[in-house]
Amino acid sequence: MAAHILARAGDDPNKTALAILGRETTQNWTYAQIESAIRGAATGLLQTGLTVGDRILLRLGNTPDFPIAFLACIAVGLIPVPTSSQLTVAEITAMAAGLSPKAIIAEDGITLPDHAAPVIDTATFEGFYTLPPAQYVTGDPNRAAYIIYTSGTSGTPRGVVHAHRAIWARRMMHDGWCGLKTQDRMLHAGAFNWAYTLGTGLMDPWTLGATALIPEAGTPAHEIPSLMQTHKATIFAAAPGVYRQLLKSDITPIPTLRHGLSAGEKLPDTTRDAWTSATGTPIFEAYGMSECSTFISGSPTTPPDAGSLGQPQTGRRIALLSQDGSHADHGQIAVHKSDPGLMLRYFNAPEETANRFNGAWFLTGDIGQRLPSGAIRYEGRVDDMMNAGGYRVSPIEVETALALHPDVQEAAAVVLPIKADVTVVAAFYTSADVIEKDELAAHCAKHLARYKAPRLFIRKDALPRGANNKLLRRALRSQWEAENGQT
Repeated sequence: MAAHILARAGDDPNKTALAILGRETTQNWTYAQIESAIRGAATGLLQTGLTVGDRILLRLGNTPDFPIAFLACIAVGLIPVPTSSQLTVAEITAMAAGLSPKAIIAEDGITLPDHAAPVIDTATFEGFYTLPPAQYVTGDPNRAAYIIYTSGTSGTPRGVVHAHRAIWARRMMHDGWCGLKTQDRMLHAGAFNWAYTLGTGLMDPWTLGATALIPEAGTPAHEIPSLMQTHKATIFAAAPGVYRQLLKSDITPIPTLRHGLSAGEKLPDTTRDAWTSATGTPIFEAYGMSECSTFISGSPTTPPDAGSLGQPQTGRRIALLSQDGSHADHGQIAVHKSDPGLMLRYFNAPEETANRFNGAWFLTGDIGQRLPSGAIRYEGRVDDMMNAGGYRVSPIEVETALALHPDVQEAAAVVLPIKADVTVVAAFYTSADVIEKDELAAHCAKHLARYKAPRLFIRKDALPRGANNKLLRRALRSQWEAENGQT
């Protein structure tokens, strides 16, 4: 994997591979420098006594050390485990107990687990950069390359083991989603430890010999447009929540920008439309997950149907499975086990791994509807689907309708029990002030069938979101039930 990602480094050694964008200074790493640092660091790691297959816990911030450590491990057959710098001591200790890392690469100020593994601090690690380059360790593309942790639907972090072959699947995204070319300058707004940033923001540009632009840690959202202007970004990648924040500022067209990319959660149509109106550029959305990255998307060559995620990327085998496991035009989105981007397994969880497969198909836990064009419309999580009067209703549909109200900032739809054997569709929303129930009900009546329309409207200061900014509908339901004596 590492050799594939860095194969273009020699094409133009003095070209900027990575730029960390600060308010006052910019850290530039050329392709020659980044490859030398990665392969030198790989040599240093081996000199500490680490051997092929050892797991290495990464406790690093949003600095170049993060991707250098990640690829240095992969280059010589070590298995890096990126983790969020925001994890508490208790959280990272619990993770390390199951992971049993052989070493920890750590930055000062970031919590460490209570674990016996030796710690390689950043001063020591950066000292490896000038060592002679390690030779790439090659082998079976199906062997483990790295582990990323995801909370998934259970809320309990679990390790997702990916193979070296995962890099092959990313080639399908270059045309099928990103529209990425060698001359591009991609600015990604995420942190290095997020799989979306590592993949889309770094590995993809480097694979093609393009330039990756990453704002320095702590950069406020309102400064990102000026960074795009100054550094001539051609593609911008972020989660929907970042686009919403940017639209609160006075954003204007950016001459070099061709389009934006969105992933991590469903992009509201209102956000997409507002961005296009403000900047004159489209946003291409991709659907995926930690277990398989992205595999359904719109792209510059294949714009998505209105209201859809787009098409399955060329080369993917995607199905919609009904409850009995048969193929249908409406059902759970599934990925064939032959997909090179699909995980090998959940770490130390064989039963949970087996439960995610239906024969040859990996079950995503998400519901989709195939449109006549072949595009897929997202309808929410299997366990988030609502039953209203005997009808199955997607929360996405209700939330999209609510978001059309000019005073609603965000919305979440769930089913709540109001008394024994009686449930109703409820809408939680954020807004500057409370909106009258009758006004919201009248608004929903214009956009939704009666059985889909919420019966309760509950204003919140903020909606709960997970580490990757995904909306946590079940948390809203649980909180409401606890507050109203329903538990």
